[in-house]
Amino acid sequence: MRKRAAAPLLAVALWIIPAGSLSVLVVERAVFAWAVQDDVEMVAVPAGEFLMGSDDPEADANEKPASKVFVKAFSIDKFEVTNTRYLRCIEAEVCTRPVGRGYDDPTKANLPVTIISWQQAVAYCRWVGKRLPTEAEWEKAARGTEGRRYPWGDRIEADRANVGYTLGTTAVGSNSKGSSPYGAMDMAGNVWEWTSSLYKPYPYDPHDGREDLSAKGSRVERGGSWYHPPWHARTTRLTAAGHIYRRISDLGFRCAK
Repeated sequence: MRKRAAAPLLAVALWIIPAGSLSVLVVERAVFAWAVQDDVEMVAVPAGEFLMGSDDPEADANEKPASKVFVKAFSIDKFEVTNTRYLRCIEAEVCTRPVGRGYDDPTKANLPVTIISWQQAVAYCRWVGKRLPTEAEWEKAARGTEGRRYPWGDRIEADRANVGYTLGTTAVGSNSKGSSPYGAMDMAGNVWEWTSSLYKPYPYDPHDGREDLSAKGSRVERGGSWYHPPWHARTTRLTAAGHIYRRISDLGFRCAK
């Protein structure tokens, strides 16, 4: 396999991410003199308040109560990280290989990389000079300030998202009608997406320890997937998993900065 040269390193960083009862030692070579250029388009989300969570009677208990949350201006990847993009990080000898082998299959180059752990997602985003979005950032990028149930509005529409037990993941951006108010694609369906946030009760408070990257606990996933019903693709729906990957190709990520 051809390897791409990594950017010069200033140091090798050793850090520990707790994973349930285990502590995972990560040798991170992402302390670069400059960040590696990521060729994905990013969309800008302006600073301001938005309604986070849902008081809909049909919403899950962990989505309640809804509250206004202020988010600083940020940018988020327009698309989920693909196999092609993640493979570059592997070739640079920074990222570790996912358990699934789709990442090196040319026919799956533009599919979202899956069967990926939270640590692997964090490492990739650091390599490109970014980070995982917080749960609040993810939700605002998905629903905007109008409190939308889905990125495009309040009703599920089959041609806007890859959801509902389909045949599997599709190329990122395939559902062009499903963009969010800010232009982010696939924020409903295709794959669940890791966020930086610990799974904690609402109302959301960024200062209560849920954004501590070294803290123990499960991390929030957002967006639903091809392997789950449309109801799971609502902008307020959340689930959580430990830092370790799931053995089905329905969990990926995108980066923010």
